[in-house]
Amino acid sequence: MRDRIERYWHDLCAVAAAMPYAALGRVADTLLECNERGNTVFVLGNGGSASTASHFACDLAKGTRTPGRPAFRVIPLTDNVPMITAWGNDTSYDRVFAEQLSALVRPHDVVLVISASGNSPNIVAAIEVARESRAITIALTGESGGRVAPMSDIAVRVPLIPIEQVEDAHSIITHSLCVALRERLRDEAVDVLVAPVFANGSAGASATSMVDGE
Repeated sequence: MRDRIERYWHDLCAVAAAMPYAALGRVADTLLECNERGNTVFVLGNGGSASTASHFACDLAKGTRTPGRPAFRVIPLTDNVPMITAWGNDTSYDRVFAEQLSALVRPHDVVLVISASGNSPNIVAAIEVARESRAITIALTGESGGRVAPMSDIAVRVPLIPIEQVEDAHSIITHSLCVALRERLRDEAVDVLVAPVFANGSAGASATSMVDGE
């Protein structure tokens, strides 16, 4: 048993070198631009990916909060159980995200879907609604990308096959995005505070004290 567990961890560690970091950088930039525009980020997924979507929404909304900067507007479409069951009962489970999204999404919002297979019909339907509404679409998927990867503006394919390891990687991805965004926002907030100090010819010590008090 120990050998099986150790192999699982070795495989997960090895994938770090093969992650599509350029695509992840584009995702971070897209989320930041969405925040700067005052648009909304929608996140969704099924099963374990639903948990990741809810977790990401929490971290993005709260964990990136920066004094002097607007908070992220983020809505997880996974959390309203009455809404999900109502649409599932009255139409089909394939429409549980698309119908929520159609009432809320606006042009230039961001719709981020999380799907290890990339083939879930309700995820595909949500991407279609997002595209029709001129929202920006992002997909976190597994190795193949499934149907949603070519439909999305940005696709991040985790180069793994086991669904558990893909879901692990998706969780790490969302954490890394939130940390990178928080650090970027805090750097920009410090720049805004420090710039007027030097413009007025004040001593560098004043700028340092403002940074320390951030």
